[in-house]
Amino acid sequence: MGESFLPQSLPFGGIKPTSPSLPFRSVLPAPFLVPSLRIRITKRSPCDVVVGVGMCSSHPWPPLSFQVDRFLYHMRLSDETLLDIMARFQAEMQRGLGKDTNPTASVKMLPTFVRAIPDRSENGEFLSLDLGGSKFRVLKVQVSEEGKQKVQMESQFYPTPNEIIRGNGAELFEYVADCLADFMKTKGLMHKKLPLGMTFSFPCWQTKLEEGVLLSWTKKFKARGVQDTDVVSRLTKAMKNHKDIDVDILALVNDTVGTMMTCAYDDPSCEVGVIIGTGTNACYMEDMSNIDLVEGDEGRMCINTEWGAFGDDGALEDIRTEFDRDLDLGSLNPGKQLFEKMISGLYLGELVRLILVKMTKAGLLFGGKKSSSLHTKGKIETRHVAAMEKYKEGLANTREILTNLGLEPSEADCIAVQHVCTIVSFRSANLCAAALAAILTRLRENKKLVRLRTTVGVDGTVYKIHPQYPKRLHKVVRRLVPNCDVRFFLSESGSTKGAAMVTAVAARVQAQRKLVDQVLALFRLTREQLVGVRDKMRAELEYGLKRDTHLLATVKMLPSYVCGMPDGTERGNFLALDLGGTNFRVLLVKIRSGRRSVRMYNKIFAIPLEIMQGTGEELFDHIVQCISDFLDYMGLKGVPLPLGFTFSFPCRQTGIDKGILIEWTKGFKATDCEGEDMVDMLREAIKRRNEFDLDIVAVVNDTVGTMMTCGYEDPNCEIGLIAGTGSNMCYMEEMRNIEVVEGDEGKMCINTEWGGFGDNGCIDDIRTQYDKEVDEGSLNPGKQRYEKMTSGMYLGEIVRQILIDLTKQGLLFRGQISERLRTRGIFETKFLSQIESDRLALLQVRRILQQLGLDSTCEDSIVVKEVCGAVSRRAAQLCGAGMAAIVEKRRQDQGLEHLKITVGVDGTLYKLHPHFSWILQETVKELAPKCDVTFMLSEDGSGKGAALITAVAKRLQQAQKEN
Repeated sequence: MGESFLPQSLPFGGIKPTSPSLPFRSVLPAPFLVPSLRIRITKRSPCDVVVGVGMCSSHPWPPLSFQVDRFLYHMRLSDETLLDIMARFQAEMQRGLGKDTNPTASVKMLPTFVRAIPDRSENGEFLSLDLGGSKFRVLKVQVSEEGKQKVQMESQFYPTPNEIIRGNGAELFEYVADCLADFMKTKGLMHKKLPLGMTFSFPCWQTKLEEGVLLSWTKKFKARGVQDTDVVSRLTKAMKNHKDIDVDILALVNDTVGTMMTCAYDDPSCEVGVIIGTGTNACYMEDMSNIDLVEGDEGRMCINTEWGAFGDDGALEDIRTEFDRDLDLGSLNPGKQLFEKMISGLYLGELVRLILVKMTKAGLLFGGKKSSSLHTKGKIETRHVAAMEKYKEGLANTREILTNLGLEPSEADCIAVQHVCTIVSFRSANLCAAALAAILTRLRENKKLVRLRTTVGVDGTVYKIHPQYPKRLHKVVRRLVPNCDVRFFLSESGSTKGAAMVTAVAARVQAQRKLVDQVLALFRLTREQLVGVRDKMRAELEYGLKRDTHLLATVKMLPSYVCGMPDGTERGNFLALDLGGTNFRVLLVKIRSGRRSVRMYNKIFAIPLEIMQGTGEELFDHIVQCISDFLDYMGLKGVPLPLGFTFSFPCRQTGIDKGILIEWTKGFKATDCEGEDMVDMLREAIKRRNEFDLDIVAVVNDTVGTMMTCGYEDPNCEIGLIAGTGSNMCYMEEMRNIEVVEGDEGKMCINTEWGGFGDNGCIDDIRTQYDKEVDEGSLNPGKQRYEKMTSGMYLGEIVRQILIDLTKQGLLFRGQISERLRTRGIFETKFLSQIESDRLALLQVRRILQQLGLDSTCEDSIVVKEVCGAVSRRAAQLCGAGMAAIVEKRRQDQGLEHLKITVGVDGTLYKLHPHFSWILQETVKELAPKCDVTFMLSEDGSGKGAALITAVAKRLQQAQKEN
């Protein structure tokens, strides 16, 4: 008795249990299942089992189904092969997205300019037409009628005769326009202006949503003179022959995109569309930052992969069979759409026919007897393949189909033909699964997720009518990408509804964009407005310096009594205090002369809210407690040290160690302080503690401290700027211009306290409703208006007010205002810096918003980023306009044609925001072109400046004594 051993990789005879790319099915007819069957099992490895089958010679061996397996050996794809195909497709996707590699990529990755999916707020009446399959369809879609989230559709199918789809291009579009006009007349839509979305199921190059240049015809279409022309223009021109219809084409979409949009209306997590029908294709939502072919990095855009052309460059030659090559040679487009020709409904039936012809010639089927129908191209269609694979009636269907082809099949022939259909359709599902798995992997990696949850919208006759196809596809996809939870959503209404949805979304986005732009426009300052701010600031500076107008000026121009800059001879140990925000710093500063060497030791202490807004005595007792802790920490109790006090609030000084608080800012509200000398209050608190004594030499503003710190390094530094929690500026003014202080010789540093600029209403023309809301909700309504438009303490709150307004208008967060968004102060200015970072992808922006309790879409994130950018840009420009007023004043006061000066800068907004510093500097350059301004960052903070001012004061005191 002879034995026959089947190759290890063949189904049934040698299938790997861990890789069932083809299902195990008993394909043996009953006569072969006999007791005389002998089976030998050989285990070659933990995963490989080889089954050898022997049979007594009285029965023919091997049965036809086994011979089919041998005959179609190369159509059987292992998981290893599928993973390899998946990797190849991923590489082709990357090539298609690259600007330099796209021209030679087989997978074209065409941008569709579809930037958003439906959010169920769409509303209106739309037309849609679908050209690309065996039928042409026109559709009227009513979206969300009377506020209900539903879609009502009326449609009409029209034939696509061969003489039209393979004739003259002009005639094709005239036919489409005629059908559209007929539909509108039938539905009573004449003389009614309607937006239209066009589903055009062929590769097109788009530069905008309503434009598409045909790259090539596919499927059975071959109309002349259309390739390389804009199909929207062609249809628009054809519609002009119908004077009684008024249609505005808003969107041109691929059928795959239409499918995704249709499903996304019902399932917002749908971000992939797949067609497996007459043709095959896929689309998905790609990050804009990865699309080199389109300008811009923000948001996402749907990419039409045109995966049917995968392998046109030879990348799949190792898996293509002789039958694939025969089919390709006999097609309308040899050498093109090779992947599609192994998958789609237009070709599966023909592949089966070619295989049956060859097996019949080899005498393996129908006793070697042929029929003319079997040799006729197109006689076996994909619907026949689906019918033959039906679970129960499949065998009977097979016999009927083969009989209709003029054949006389035996039962074994029918089973073998069924098996051929299974192998061909299963290979189709496998290849489709591999490419889809590559897309899902890319989505997961784009989102930086360990596990992806998403929905794939699917349409197409193969997927819909083939009894086994969906199950096979789902199973293989889930096996290839086990870290993706995929829901497959069948598009019930087809891609035509999707075109209407794209049009509806385009109309919604257009309307929403207009409203968002209206809000953002309030924050866009013209050059004329900035010049106005500069000139008004200059006028307020002059008012503040003059004796007669000083008390009425909004910019207080407070003399600091700092009359000298460091000269490098300062030396000694100094204590410095820095109070200006929620944190309080105590520093020991060691200055060594000659080498301009400064060493600092500091400790930071918190100022609790109850202390900030308690009594003055409690505040200063807390400060002295912190000083005591620091001196203990440094072992300096009892050491007499000169002290400089950085006090970052508006003070009127009558001497370098005299500072009367004018008003609290930045959230401080301690009672019994305004109108009092802060140095005296500190001395009293030290006396109350009675542990140590300190020589308080100077009280300075943090802005003055910043200028002194930078002036120690750069003698050209005569201006200090703070752009942080608060906003302020100081500069060295000629004594002759300071009417509120006696003397005309030399210079004195003026603390402008420019945060109060505009408190007299002079900049109300550029204040928005959002600025007014922030002001009204602040601790000091009506005061520090300029600061409230420029400083870190308020920018986040301005953004929050805008987001609330946009949400109320239904433009953000699906119109839902979260409790956290209602919470004052929740949107900190640090979030602006993070959100506006060029390196931050929108996915990370969404995560920041989620931390704030805001469930945002990708589109929401784009708008939030734009809002943050508008608010921070205006802040930087306003600061720049104020600075331009200062440097121009200094230039004119010195009678110079050109001024060269350095500005010392500190503050978290200037330091941490990705664009603030650059915009500020550019604004100064534009508004003060005759000034060469260098901005020097203060690395050591204003505490070091206080110590330096103390050192300079001690040096000047010593010099005065000696004189």
